[in-house]
Amino acid sequence: MFGTVLISVCTLMHIYVFWRAASVPFINQHVSRKIFIGAGLILWAVFLFGRVIGHSRTGAMAGTLEFLGMNWMAVLFLMFIPLLFIDIVTFFGFLMPRISPSLRGWALLAGMAFSLIALFQGLRPPVVENYEVSLPGLPDALDGTVLVAVSDMHLGSQLGERWLTARIAQIKTQQPDLVVLLGDIFEGHGPPEEQLIDTFKRLSAPLGVWAVPGNHEFHGDGKMDLFAKANFRLLINRWAEVTPGLVLAGVEDLTMRRRNGKGGDPVSQTLTGRPPGATVFLSHTPWEAEKAAKSGVGLMLSGHTHGGQIWPFGYLARSRYPLFDGLYTVDGMTVIVCRGTGTWGPRMRLWRPGEILRVTLRVKREKTTG
Repeated sequence: MFGTVLISVCTLMHIYVFWRAASVPFINQHVSRKIFIGAGLILWAVFLFGRVIGHSRTGAMAGTLEFLGMNWMAVLFLMFIPLLFIDIVTFFGFLMPRISPSLRGWALLAGMAFSLIALFQGLRPPVVENYEVSLPGLPDALDGTVLVAVSDMHLGSQLGERWLTARIAQIKTQQPDLVVLLGDIFEGHGPPEEQLIDTFKRLSAPLGVWAVPGNHEFHGDGKMDLFAKANFRLLINRWAEVTPGLVLAGVEDLTMRRRNGKGGDPVSQTLTGRPPGATVFLSHTPWEAEKAAKSGVGLMLSGHTHGGQIWPFGYLARSRYPLFDGLYTVDGMTVIVCRGTGTWGPRMRLWRPGEILRVTLRVKREKTTG
């Protein structure tokens, strides 16, 4: 259903963008109608093959098809937005009819400029964002513990072994005591590559590598087995004491739980029966933070939103995910939402690059008065 809707929407965007581009004076004067229509059909086919063939398989050919198709989809969108803005302002050319065609040309140039910026930000390595979080109940011996978190890698046809090797090296330079994976590690479409598992085995930390599943781990078969093969410790609606005084708890993806019609209160149930100390709660989707705070969690880590990935999608996503990107405080609990280490679909980000979280855990000192 999602693929059908996506293809239909992109087809309509194709028609609109090429219809409006045909009225731009430069294109009208210097590009023949046959070449113009042919280019439109070829680019539409590139998107279609990238979505249908590239997205469902792995390997070099699938990666190339998906890269071209998904990136063209993003370029198309980033041209569609300025063109639509000009049409709204000029009432589709009825206002300012003489300059409207030229304004559409400037809109196309703006879309291309946005696309170049987004491609640069999407292809560059993720940045490391540093946080210090004071955790209630953290023992003095654990003050300064370094936790590194990654989310939404979407490993598959586009992001493969070479990219993962670079990310593991990047994580190791942070000298983490603890590594957590916040879901959507694997894209979930097409057969996974075993070399990814061998590469992941190079990732280690003194207190272990822990993971919770995202919604993409439920696409296809065998994704949960990949966590075990890679020596990750999977947290699905359970907690674990990683060292005395520090508890990690993880919940299954809340969006998939809602889609599957599951009821109950998995967050509160997951956090029941913990030993005393500090608790870090992992949830791929940044929902139900109030329940985690009520249960005494000191830090909640999430992903899923991608920070909107390509502007202006963030405005729409914020309505569904109020905890969207970065640092928040919910009823005294710290929440950090990772905007994603990799990308989904296009290898593009507008405006901000991907990120790796480096969180230094600190003992929370009680304020004294005197």
